Amino acid sequence: MENNAKMLSAVRYIGSTVLSIGILLFLFGVYDSGFGTLASIGIGTVMGAIFIFLMGVFFVATEEVLEKTERP
Repeated sequence: MENNAKMLSAVRYIGSTVLSIGILLFLFGVYDSGFGTLASIGIGTVMGAIFIFLMGVFFVATEEVLEKTERP
């Protein structure tokens, strides 16, 4: 359980960092600079952060289920 909590904490930290960078890129691309490519990179970064977080939660949940499953 301790290992899963560490992994979930790491995934949450990395996901929130990437999400913040993506939001900043998107807002800078839309409002400040006017470059559409920077806004699209920000959208992709936000989607990547969500994907990282969901995959991390999935791995933690899978490990929990495997630990609780009885093996013959």
